[in-house]
Amino acid sequence: MDEDRRGTFWSPEPPGTVALVAPPCIRPRGARNAAHTLLQQPAGTRLRLEVLADRRAAAARAAEEIARVLRRRGPRRLVLASGKTVVPIYDELVRLHRRGRAPFGRVETFNLDELLLPRDDPNSFREFMERCLFSKVDLPAGRIHFLRGDAANPARECRCYERELSRAGVPDLALAGIGVNGHVAYLEPGRSLAPRSALVRLSPSTRRGLAAGGIRPVPRDALTMGIESILSAREVLLVATGREKAKAVAAALHGPVTPRCPASFLSLHPALTVILDRAAAQRL
Repeated sequence: MDEDRRGTFWSPEPPGTVALVAPPCIRPRGARNAAHTLLQQPAGTRLRLEVLADRRAAAARAAEEIARVLRRRGPRRLVLASGKTVVPIYDELVRLHRRGRAPFGRVETFNLDELLLPRDDPNSFREFMERCLFSKVDLPAGRIHFLRGDAANPARECRCYERELSRAGVPDLALAGIGVNGHVAYLEPGRSLAPRSALVRLSPSTRRGLAAGGIRPVPRDALTMGIESILSAREVLLVATGREKAKAVAAALHGPVTPRCPASFLSLHPALTVILDRAAAQRL
């Protein structure tokens, strides 16, 4: 393996994939009981961990972090996630919006991933976002960007999406969840990770989760933003709730940075905030 200038390592994989290896972070002291913990990370990185009492409190805190970005002057760019973890976050964002504390009028959004489904399919993430957030705030339709799951040429669709990201400028904040197997967006565990938006095969555990959520038939593939695209944001906000996420959270924060746990790459970001409920933090 060859070391690049940043001190990370690129795997000897085919072009279009990347695997990075970095030292594990140091365990926080008293993380089980502390509401706020600043984890010690390699030089140049800052990881703020907040552990809240329950799922509702974690969602409210995450929504406040997003609203803080929305209230800054000038246009704002967000990378958003889908799934059950973010539903209460979006509920709280809508509440803040109605109180004038979360303005979306000058916001541009990009979503992390999409299933291989038509845009208007009720199980598509595009429809999920419409139901949970987009239809309830003053976000201009022309500023919503999404990977098209029914694109005839997925590779071309991914290239177009990356061009849209580039034209929009650096995202101010990327909101991400974590799968029970450590996936982030739809970057699944493996030998390497796609650096940019790509067509990926969903893991069996991810497909079981989708089936449990009522999606039938479950697509085998999805389109996802790549790890370099996610890490390009100025800030990253990782949210996890529930004891079923505890093992993956511990691996992401305390294990090695490895494509076997894609969410571990988020710890390389210089401005990462992690918000957990007590159940998701129980292995820290």
